[in-house]
Amino acid sequence: MTRDAERLERASEEPIVGGLPDAPGILTALRLTPGLGVHLRGLADELLVNDFPGATIARAEREMLATAVSAGNDCFYCMDSHGAFAHALLEVSGATDRAHLVDTVKVGSSEGFDDKMRALLHIARTVRLEPRDLTDADVAAALSAGATDADVQLAVLIAAAFSMYNRMVEGFRARTLPSADAYRGRATEIAEHGYSDQRVTSVPR
Repeated sequence: MTRDAERLERASEEPIVGGLPDAPGILTALRLTPGLGVHLRGLADELLVNDFPGATIARAEREMLATAVSAGNDCFYCMDSHGAFAHALLEVSGATDRAHLVDTVKVGSSEGFDDKMRALLHIARTVRLEPRDLTDADVAAALSAGATDADVQLAVLIAAAFSMYNRMVEGFRARTLPSADAYRGRATEIAEHGYSDQRVTSVPR
């Protein structure tokens, strides 16, 4: 089955947990209680939007890490939404020539990335799968390629946090969308305002 066919099949699934809000993907968890919404959005902002002391990777690169982790966890909602956010950020920064890299990370590849991002993607994918498999050599390779300690910290944190988000979505079988294009409107808002800003109002349908 192709990934597009699998995406369509997932979009036809109904949630298997009762009493959920009528919302797609992680928005289901965000709307369960006001506190969950505040804290889960806030965590996303801390890892993907806000300044992180000592980090050198851009917002689009952080979103690429989230996309790679979500793809590895086979979570279409998170993979497609964060891929769309990365794409929107690349457009804002005038780096549309790198937009094809979104599709690259979705298939588990690091081809086309510089050595620093390759190393950070490797770290994030390792932590997603089996955190104890991360080695001193993996970290040293990232530092040698120009990453900072803070970049490595972010890669580990993003891998851990997005594995959690992915499991919320997939554990509920929360509704997903039949096309990656469905996230574009929300992507524009996220690129401009981040995750917690009340001006982010669009819901992918």
